[in-house]
Amino acid sequence: MSLRINPNRAKLHWTYSVGELAAVFGVHKNTVGNWQRDGLEPIDCRKPILFRGAVVREFLAKRNARRKRPCPPGTLFCFRCRMPRAPALGLIEYLPITSKTGSVRAICDTCETLMHRRASRLALAATMPNLDVQFPEAPLRLIGTPSPSLNCDSGTSAAA
Repeated sequence: MSLRINPNRAKLHWTYSVGELAAVFGVHKNTVGNWQRDGLEPIDCRKPILFRGAVVREFLAKRNARRKRPCPPGTLFCFRCRMPRAPALGLIEYLPITSKTGSVRAICDTCETLMHRRASRLALAATMPNLDVQFPEAPLRLIGTPSPSLNCDSGTSAAA
């Protein structure tokens, strides 16, 4: 399993040995060796092997960007398929969180898993073009009920 490592932990103008680089990122020394085999360039081939911070930062940023899967318009990311997928039957549900933003919910067309995506209500037409958007009604809250519940024991315990 490969972890997403924050490349900004490496200082741009510093040089790092293998042990120092492993300590900065909290990985094993063998991981740094694997990075070197994957394309991380050392300063030279002499020992101790040293790496420039700017080169390390660029290498890790490219490595992290390779795993990104941006969602094009009209799709949501399915965690089971691990890919952006179109919603089943072109139906999505918009659940408002604030007055401006909310969550888009849909079912994956391939594996029928529930998918979620955050979206602005104003940009919903651009984010989810040619899809049927449903705005479900909010459920009634206990405070907003018109009459109180008659199934209450508060009067009987006070009389006893």
